[in-house]
Amino acid sequence: MIRPRPLKKGDRIGLIAASSPTKPDRIKPSIKAMEELGFEVVLGKSCKCYHGYLSGSDEIRANDINKMFDDKTIKGIFAIRGGYGAGRLLSMLDYNMIKRNPKVFAGYSDVTALHTVFNEKCKFITFHTPMISTEFYKGVDDYTMDYFIKNIFSDKPLGILKNPDGQEIKTLVNGKAIGKLVGGNLSLVASSMGTPYELDTKGKILFLEEVDEYPYKIDRMLLQLKQCGKFKDAAGIILGSWTGCDPIEGNNSLTLMEIFEELIKPENTPTIYNLACGHCAPTISIPLGARVKINGERSEIVIL
Repeated sequence: MIRPRPLKKGDRIGLIAASSPTKPDRIKPSIKAMEELGFEVVLGKSCKCYHGYLSGSDEIRANDINKMFDDKTIKGIFAIRGGYGAGRLLSMLDYNMIKRNPKVFAGYSDVTALHTVFNEKCKFITFHTPMISTEFYKGVDDYTMDYFIKNIFSDKPLGILKNPDGQEIKTLVNGKAIGKLVGGNLSLVASSMGTPYELDTKGKILFLEEVDEYPYKIDRMLLQLKQCGKFKDAAGIILGSWTGCDPIEGNNSLTLMEIFEELIKPENTPTIYNLACGHCAPTISIPLGARVKINGERSEIVIL
């Protein structure tokens, strides 16, 4: 697995919109936020386009990605936001060209679809990080910024991951495991099942997070992964944040912990939970495709 060259101040970076449209009043603050990190920003055409709930046509969004990877002067590519639509682009990307041009690629949520194909088809590490017009345009806390910088400006292993103060990383299933870190947003991982872009978890550490889904929908998606053998195949599992995943008020519901205990725990795959990663603030950035070790006895996650 190739780790792209770390970025440095003065590098040209590209902003792309692979999913939903960006609010116009966030574009200038987004560019400014990246310039303050020392980058020269190239704004993709998709960042200012609209096509219903998409940031321009599939052709415009896919073309932005292909162009940014093919452009030797651009050293890193950042998704400006998530939403919906990245999955529509997977058959339109030039994977042979992208594989020849590994570079820092960052984002999360709907961007999970792109992380998966770049990890699996192009064999390079990508970065699950906050996004420019979702978090950075308005400023982020020191914890979030620190982990972001450690990922994109350095190629040193992160070592033991530390949650923000007062947030304890916990163990659901004891045991130890080592493998490549894969996954991301649960909805995107589940929707890849049965497609040519299905996530492979064999011998890997599966990371999952989600936002604004009712517990019964979390149950349904986890059950799908369980029935596809994704938990059994995995060497280990890391569960991140589940922001806004609350039951409908007044309705009977299982808790998320009950769902995890009923669907994941019986698989007996070492599982760590409560990592502050996903749709939360503060949030940690992690390198997808990197080797990771989990230790249930210590409730510990180590990026190797």
